[in-house]
Amino acid sequence: MADLTDDDLRETVRAKYAAAALATVDAPVSNCCGPVSTTDAAGNQVFGSVLYDGAESGAAPESAVNASLGCGVPTAVADLHPGETVLDLGSGAGTDVLISARRVGPAGKAIGLDMTDEMLALARANAEQAGATNVEFVKGHIEEIPLADASVDVVISNCVINLSGDKAQVLREVARVLKPGGRFAVSDVIADEDMDAATRADMAQWTGCIAGALTRQEFHDTLLAAGLTDVEIRETHRVHEHAASAIVRARKA
Repeated sequence: MADLTDDDLRETVRAKYAAAALATVDAPVSNCCGPVSTTDAAGNQVFGSVLYDGAESGAAPESAVNASLGCGVPTAVADLHPGETVLDLGSGAGTDVLISARRVGPAGKAIGLDMTDEMLALARANAEQAGATNVEFVKGHIEEIPLADASVDVVISNCVINLSGDKAQVLREVARVLKPGGRFAVSDVIADEDMDAATRADMAQWTGCIAGALTRQEFHDTLLAAGLTDVEIRETHRVHEHAASAIVRARKA
């Protein structure tokens, strides 16, 4: 792992999630998400569409929900309001963007950011199927968000930040694009303090949202260092012997 550059990591993650998008197109009603596992070691569904209930996912087509690879439902805790602008980091097939678009209404906007062409194509097709007109999907990296300073009210994300090789930079970018008083509400994986070196070195686990995760204290401290405040981290369910999914919220002063 020591020899792996951030660019190497990014390309490994991109290739795996591109393959997941193509697998969804080939089998649109599948819930297994192809090359990205949605189960833990015991076979329990801990990632993906199983986490959404019907009321929460109603704004998104079944094809988008089935393609979800997230570890939670950030829109359930983001407290979105009509007229707000929402940014989803690593928007994938677009499920959380489409849910957000309905919440913020015609006067608001939901933006999905993803680096994977195949996921962007899938998301745009899902948005067209949903008839959503207040959405936009843009290509880019979460370490270099292609949006203006203080341009969004809320940043959400669903099990993506832990995939970055530079999480501190991601959170600095989040603070930059948030308006004063803006909110950060994501689902992500947090590592136990005793996560072993072998798990952290396993690339398959990294692209499955485990090995790259910050601990609770690391996430808390990195958010504060980025300029965010009122940090709240709440575990929702276990996803691995050494990691859990959590809701992470903060605010820009």
